[in-house]
Amino acid sequence: MDARPFDFVPVASPLHDAAALRRALEPYLGALVGLGGRETGPEAASGAGPLAIVVGTGGTEAAVLRLREARQAAAPGEPLLLVTLPAHNSLPAALEALARVRQDGGRGRIVPLRGPDDGPGLARVAAALEDLRVRKQLHRARIGLVGTPSDWLVASVPAAAAVRETWGPEVVPADLAPLLEAPLRPPDEAAAGLAASYTSGPASVRETDEAGVKTAASVLPALADLAARERLDAVAVRCFDLVTERGTSGCLALSALNDSGTVAACEGDLATAVAMLWVKELLGTASWMANPSDADAVTGRLRLAHCTVPRALTSGWDLRSHFESGLGVALAGELPPGPVTLLRLGGRRLESVFLAEGEALPTPRREDLCRTQLDVLLEPDAVAELLERPLGNHLVLVPGHVAARLRAYREWAVGGESREG
Repeated sequence: MDARPFDFVPVASPLHDAAALRRALEPYLGALVGLGGRETGPEAASGAGPLAIVVGTGGTEAAVLRLREARQAAAPGEPLLLVTLPAHNSLPAALEALARVRQDGGRGRIVPLRGPDDGPGLARVAAALEDLRVRKQLHRARIGLVGTPSDWLVASVPAAAAVRETWGPEVVPADLAPLLEAPLRPPDEAAAGLAASYTSGPASVRETDEAGVKTAASVLPALADLAARERLDAVAVRCFDLVTERGTSGCLALSALNDSGTVAACEGDLATAVAMLWVKELLGTASWMANPSDADAVTGRLRLAHCTVPRALTSGWDLRSHFESGLGVALAGELPPGPVTLLRLGGRRLESVFLAEGEALPTPRREDLCRTQLDVLLEPDAVAELLERPLGNHLVLVPGHVAARLRAYREWAVGGESREG
């Protein structure tokens, strides 16, 4: 288990014999030190790092609430992490304190340690601390909205204030003009290098040529410069204007950005950009934004399709034209079969989350859909939920069965409505 630094504050009732209690607590505190913890006093509530409160005894409810009040001044909205022990009425005190926090509109989590060598319990403490780190990263993050959302995204345009309040990132409006100007210039060294990386590895190249690939690749330096200049962690790009006004596409640039660690969503879809950034920060992986193109609520089979995909998620790719227009360059990626999780954020304040686990299947390509395609087998109820109570068009596909990890973060670090598949 990786040790990452955090602070923890033990609280105890003065009614207990201090020396005897300390001897009883020492093995538990030592286990937290082994996770990277540093024992400290109430001043840690004003610190910058993750914080856990170790409820040593009963009668500590008021002390816990005082620490939480100080913590809220330093980190508004941060959920409370309480670690309890199997003796000295630790758990009853934590339950009472967290109940009051919830009455006051706050959130928190109790993680019981059943012993100092409770591996699963310590793993839950470490996961909760990681959630607190991710929350802080998301509240420091900046998402560039490059242009306005595509006109057809009528349910995927949350207000910047809602994104900030619910999930943390700041939304930074950015001019689309530099991207539209990029294909008018000769490809620079970065664009040429990107083009070479795409043309050297595909299984096939259809409907485009080397010059077309270089033109499409020229969008990447413009986007990368914008991300560096504005200190962006993610972008949501109105990419169809490249097709209609320049005869090329942003598909290669968005794929490359996602591979490099800067989250990039198509069509100015801000809701999806937030979801992809959440996945990247919490799970450390790229994800795929796609259209649900065909759905069967009887069998649970769902087909996803889009014209770009991070190459890191594929076992290979072809270069094709952008599907709807026949212009520019798109990626027809091959995604391997295996366990996957589907995710969608929605609602006016992005307060709702759809999650469903399934299995990616071998997928024969169709010529009447976007170029990268994947069939996913879900529980039929998940497909029915998608059809009856949609949160919007695009879904985010994440490798592996990770719904429990995503759900745990959302429930205590964000709140809101969960729609399970």
